[in-house]
Amino acid sequence: MTTNHQKVLTNLDELGLLKMKEYYPHYLDSVRNQTISLTDALYNLTQKQLDYQKEMIDKRAIKLARFPTIKSLEEFDFEFQPSINKHDILQLKSFHFLESSTNICFLGNSGVGKTHLATAIGIEACIQGVKTRFILFNDLIEKLTRASQRGTLVRTLKIFTNVPLLIIDEIGYTPISKTQADWFYQLMARRYERASTIITTNIPFSMWAKNFDNTTASAAILDRLIHHSKVFKITGNSYRLKNYHLDKETIG
Repeated sequence: MTTNHQKVLTNLDELGLLKMKEYYPHYLDSVRNQTISLTDALYNLTQKQLDYQKEMIDKRAIKLARFPTIKSLEEFDFEFQPSINKHDILQLKSFHFLESSTNICFLGNSGVGKTHLATAIGIEACIQGVKTRFILFNDLIEKLTRASQRGTLVRTLKIFTNVPLLIIDEIGYTPISKTQADWFYQLMARRYERASTIITTNIPFSMWAKNFDNTTASAAILDRLIHHSKVFKITGNSYRLKNYHLDKETIG
């Protein structure tokens, strides 16, 4: 004969309340032993289920955003990069910049932490329920190129335009053609004053025209990118070189 205890477990399973099912026996014993009230037991059970569901939602959002690695602002060594104002960076976690469609630009040499900061902010955005997409600049240009060849450029531009927070990493590492620069301009023009974009780049804005092989498009892109933006110029040393020297000292 099936007991009500077993029926409760079955019902929780069918409802997909897996965390409640997992902890139900523990809290049932606590209620029986009078170490916790029924109300408190129900609250704790439902809270564990809600926490679990939020965790799953966050993981899915982060996966869909396609970050290359998982980073956090807590892991960032601000003491190693004194050119960055820690308070200003942490303020970004409020995401007020999204309300005004303000862009965030991280400038600096390779290895100074630009991608770390952009990724960490993006992951925090996912946790706060902001749909986010991370993409390397070269991959973005390749997608636009393929879309043009397939006749789906407008559709692809629309997809990237509609992302509330778009993170474009490593702009300028590889030169692009005039036509490709024009496509990138179209994307930035569509997002202008409508949605926020975070970019990282290792080249000064003054050099974009050379890398884009399109003076007109690069000027128009910068106009829309910088007009409403917060620019963080990182002038410190490379984290990778720092770790390299630490490894050498350890081995030595």
